[in-house]
Amino acid sequence: MSSHLSVDPVRSRIMQAVGQKHTAPEMTVRRTLYALGYRFRVQRRDLPGSPDIVLRKHKTVIFVHGCFWHRHPLCKKATMPKTRLEFWTEKFDRNVARDQLTEIALRKMGWQVLIVWECETKSVEILAAKLASAFTAEAYPSDSDLSGAGKRGEYF
Repeated sequence: MSSHLSVDPVRSRIMQAVGQKHTAPEMTVRRTLYALGYRFRVQRRDLPGSPDIVLRKHKTVIFVHGCFWHRHPLCKKATMPKTRLEFWTEKFDRNVARDQLTEIALRKMGWQVLIVWECETKSVEILAAKLASAFTAEAYPSDSDLSGAGKRGEYF
């Protein structure tokens, strides 16, 4: 645990500046949903994981995950820092485990869970098509299929 004590103060300031709410990818998703005619709430703290976007009418929550922090599989943004490897491995593993538990809890409550990855927000046209298709009945796994939780955004 002593590795926590030897943190570079400059890097610490940089990491503290990383936003958790209203990030550029999240704002892109919100603008796209709004343009498609969907209305929503943001950061519902009464739901597990405080989803980024909640569409109550559709019983759907959307998490906009950063590829680096949430370990988007096969994404070039999901790099591993070269220093303090043990610390980062544990941190990323905890993030992924927490994401999976949150998704399972929400599905058990009857919510559909959509994951939008940061890299998927670069093309608004493709994002709009994915979001629009997500609200069709065939886009969702069956309600009884909780095993889908943890497949990390494969429902698009």
